[in-house]
Amino acid sequence: MATKEIIGRVISNKMNKTITVAINNKISHKKYNKILSRTKKYYVHDENNDYLVGDIVKIKETRPISKTKCWIVIDKLNPF
Repeated sequence: MATKEIIGRVISNKMNKTITVAINNKISHKKYNKILSRTKKYYVHDENNDYLVGDIVKIKETRPISKTKCWIVIDKLNPF
């Protein structure tokens, strides 16, 4: 089974060695055909506290690091 990799934006870095990453998905409502925006938050391991709020990062699924963390940061992406 392949590991999951997703791209999201850092929304919080207040915890030690942990950042919060938000992933926005657009879905279509089945009945009304309206485009809805869904946001999901992930707790991601950041060993050296390198990432700041607003950074766009690529994260990868890994073994459980704590009760709520099972993602790690692969790299920082430039928005342009």
